[in-house]
Amino acid sequence: MNRLWTITRKEFIHIIRDPRTLILVIILPVMMLALLGSAFANEIEHLPMAVADQSKTDASRRFVDRFSASGFFDVTYGVQSEGEIQQLMDQGLVKSGLLIPEEFGRNLSTGNPSAAQFYVDGADPLVAQTAQLAIETISQATSQEILVQQLSSGPFPMELRLPIDSHVRFLYNPNLRRMNFLIPGLIALILQVQALLLTAFAIVREREQGTLEQLIVTPLRPWELMLGKILPFILVAMVNIAMTVAVGHLWFGVEVAGSVTLLFVLSLVFLSSALGLGVLISTISRNQMQAMYMSTFIILPAVMLSGLIFPRENMPRLVYWAGYLMPVTHFLEVIRGIILKGVGINYLWQNVWPLVIFGVVVFLASVLLFHKRL
Repeated sequence: MNRLWTITRKEFIHIIRDPRTLILVIILPVMMLALLGSAFANEIEHLPMAVADQSKTDASRRFVDRFSASGFFDVTYGVQSEGEIQQLMDQGLVKSGLLIPEEFGRNLSTGNPSAAQFYVDGADPLVAQTAQLAIETISQATSQEILVQQLSSGPFPMELRLPIDSHVRFLYNPNLRRMNFLIPGLIALILQVQALLLTAFAIVREREQGTLEQLIVTPLRPWELMLGKILPFILVAMVNIAMTVAVGHLWFGVEVAGSVTLLFVLSLVFLSSALGLGVLISTISRNQMQAMYMSTFIILPAVMLSGLIFPRENMPRLVYWAGYLMPVTHFLEVIRGIILKGVGINYLWQNVWPLVIFGVVVFLASVLLFHKRL
């Protein structure tokens, strides 16, 4: 027991003398519990919706108000045509759309059925099925209310038909295959985890092995050392992209709807930022244990807060905005946009420029912090 207590006391002294490790050990579980708990404790609601009300009647406005009051949908865009709804869904700004034709109000006033076209982003089958159920429920409740009004205001008709005929069309993933949604996300997550683990130990390993001093006395500049650490891993990661996309297509049947070339180019942008983050972690860490803790602090929130599993729109505002600080959040929109929607750079640019800025910032931070240690 004396020997056991001695080695235990020694480890405690090491922890106390290293405040950064102590902070990570104490703060990390608390922060992870708060973040992951907030991500899990949510329901699918407040889905952004675009509405094209071509009827512009009291009946059509009341119909739209039904969706706003339900809590499942937020009417965030008022547009004029089906094409504008499609464009907003291509950009990922809305998850659902409603097109009310011009004759909607006139048909209801004359007792004839009226059609309303709904559009649902089927990339995430769970969200799509929930939206479909909400649409059908709201439409049926509205139809029943209108039908009761018609029966109470006139003679009993020979044929009873619901006044509103709702049609739901699933875009991007018509069969609602769960794998079509999961595989692009898993590819992004694998690349994020690999990029961090490949480079998070690059500098700190040199420090622990005593070879960092040999690099310092060479004519290498800090940015050359950092870039030299990143470039080999970019090549390895690009090979992994090709392999994972091929497996997703051949094994799981997930085809790339967009440009494969664009996918590789934008993946390179993402990998540059993710690898740069790993080098930054390696630069500020004193040992490999610290680097592992910091990498875990990045990886676990990336799984829960990036939209890989749970819709980000339903998360608390603080957690929602915290997700934007992770490169994988933006890359998920990019890879799903290319693989599922087949969109181009004009729609993806809003998620590409944060990756570019993030990559430049973390690379410069790595160079500056390493330079201070020389």
